[in-house]
Amino acid sequence: MSKVMVVTSGKGGVGKTTSSASLGAALAQTGQNVVLIDFDVGLRNLDLVMGAERRVVFDLVNVVQGDAKLPQALIRDKRIETLSLLPASQTRDKDALTEEGVLGVINELRGKFDWIICDSPAGIEKGAQLAMRFADMAVVVTNPEVSSVRDSDRIIGMLDSKTLRAENGEHFEKHLLLTRYNAARAAKGEMLNVKDVLEILAIPLLGIVPESTDVLNASNLGCPVTLHNPESAAAKAYADAAKRLRGEMLEIVEPVEKKGLIGRLFGRKAALA
Repeated sequence: MSKVMVVTSGKGGVGKTTSSASLGAALAQTGQNVVLIDFDVGLRNLDLVMGAERRVVFDLVNVVQGDAKLPQALIRDKRIETLSLLPASQTRDKDALTEEGVLGVINELRGKFDWIICDSPAGIEKGAQLAMRFADMAVVVTNPEVSSVRDSDRIIGMLDSKTLRAENGEHFEKHLLLTRYNAARAAKGEMLNVKDVLEILAIPLLGIVPESTDVLNASNLGCPVTLHNPESAAAKAYADAAKRLRGEMLEIVEPVEKKGLIGRLFGRKAALA
């Protein structure tokens, strides 16, 4: 049975699109048939992160408005056969999407894919509401910063009220993905720690992605980090998160502060004192 998952956040710039790409690629690497849908009409970044910007001919708006068939708009990834992309339009606005049109696209995709991952635009406007409207579950992406967590809390409220499953009184599954986590800064109180974030948002933790230049480097090259640098800490965090989405019971290990040589020497002296 296929699952429709929205990757969402209230605040922009938290790593939502890179997380959509990385989770999608990681799921596809396990043999799952995955499609990524870019709902950020007017901006369109998911195709860049996936390295498919030159292959876009038709997009989500074309399919919704009947100007193209779904198979014409789908772009199959050249690296993983079971991974596809449905890009957003860069020349239209979010009003070009309709609830009925989006539902038609989602229903058609359900018959072809195991996972339908909807990359939501930031905020709470129409595009974000349509991205979550027909989802079965959500991954809420947040940074360990007060403004990001506060906005994510509002998005959680919308997931529990604006989705079709919520309106029908059905359970809506939600997971928290904490991105750009820096253990050293958290230890100094410069950002929230994992416990703080979980106490505020009160939804199950899917994974912790450490702050890393590997994610940015991979995105600039048009490749999800799980494909570009699978041995990096960030890639392993996304791969484990994908396994948890599939039901595997994996322990989440919180990143710890790495001390340099000087720090270790001072720490040893303090212990001997």
